[in-house]
Amino acid sequence: MLEGCGVRLEALTTGHAPELLEAAGDGALWELNYTSVPGPDLASVHDYIRVALDGQAGGGMSPFVVRVRDTVVGCTRYYDIDASVPTLAIGYTWYAARVQRTHVNSACKRLLLGHAFETLGMRTVYLHTSHQNLRSQAAIERLGARRDGVIRQHRKHKDGSLRDTVAYSILDSEWPELRARLDARLL
Repeated sequence: MLEGCGVRLEALTTGHAPELLEAAGDGALWELNYTSVPGPDLASVHDYIRVALDGQAGGGMSPFVVRVRDTVVGCTRYYDIDASVPTLAIGYTWYAARVQRTHVNSACKRLLLGHAFETLGMRTVYLHTSHQNLRSQAAIERLGARRDGVIRQHRKHKDGSLRDTVAYSILDSEWPELRARLDARLL
């Protein structure tokens, strides 16, 4: 569990399914073509959790639910974990509509980045998003991540259309300055 700045990140479990469905329902987030948000029913939430936990069992993911006070408001995870480099990516992030564009994303990223660099000893943290997800791109850029480029026709959106993936990174040498900016914003 990671906690601070008004949010708590808890390891995802199957018991979180009803709360995740409620959070995703705030804004019908599953309707967005460029996100991987579960819904509109409990079965799809269980599938979402199973995939995340399978990734965790394989060593490549570490999924979390996001809580504000006692309410689950979203989900995020480490993925593409490669301890041999060491690097990882932060993504699969979504929040209930009521907490979007609040402190929640910055607080979560502060916790995740701090843990990645300061506890796990990562050299690089990556963030990826769809070329269609302009809000996500703006949020990543506000964090101070460097835009590395676009991987063309990299994945498929839910509707089958091809997704260009916008890739960002933060190096361990950049983390102290970025941490100071995030802390100034959050404290």
